Amino acid sequence: MVASEEPADRSEKTDRRVWLLMAMAGLTGLVDATSYLGLGHVFVANMTGNVVFLAFALAGAPSLSADLSALALVGFLTGAALAGRIGRHSAPGRHWLLVGIGTQVILLGAALLAAALTDAVGTGGGHDPRLRYEVVVPLAMAMGLQHATARRVAVPDVPTNVLTTTLTGLVVDSRLAGGPGFHVPRRLGAPAAMFGGALLGGACLLHVAALVPLALAAALALACLLATALGRPPDA
Repeated sequence: MVASEEPADRSEKTDRRVWLLMAMAGLTGLVDATSYLGLGHVFVANMTGNVVFLAFALAGAPSLSADLSALALVGFLTGAALAGRIGRHSAPGRHWLLVGIGTQVILLGAALLAAALTDAVGTGGGHDPRLRYEVVVPLAMAMGLQHATARRVAVPDVPTNVLTTTLTGLVVDSRLAGGPGFHVPRRLGAPAAMFGGALLGGACLLHVAALVPLALAAALALACLLATALGRPPDA
């Protein structure tokens, strides 16, 4: 009887991990909408784009900031390193996930507070470009921590920021390309969640208020933390 329940239990935990990662992907869209549209054309979650922006800025491209891109890159790597430390020094099971997501909530809250106090976020980029640093750094750290945490949750084909490999694999493995066409809904979920988060974040920033996307991202991270505390996401 126990053996027959094990596959169902594993499936349920996988489903919980998938939903957690989908929420993180949506959060990524909200945060990158804030950073790109409101903080001077810089990514804090998509490091592929950020590295390219850094190169463009160093080449002299207008409207791009080399220091902002470099700060975002350093912040992202610092957040990833912090996640590694948390994973090695936290107890196994749900505890490490609570600490990781809890730290992300704190970083997003710090970025939201800095944005509110400095008026750095907005389509005009704020009154002083240097004020953006105080928002970009904790945001990038939060997203580096998130990506490293998602890597440890480890559900194939459900990324929280980089979609190129997922979309390529989806097409190559599709029945149209002669592949098996497996896990299509799950593999489409992360791109859809990120698109939805970016669309909502962009619309809110441009047409409602500059801080709304960041506030929604912090609220979503807090919801993930509460769900983890209640035991709904995976024990991993």
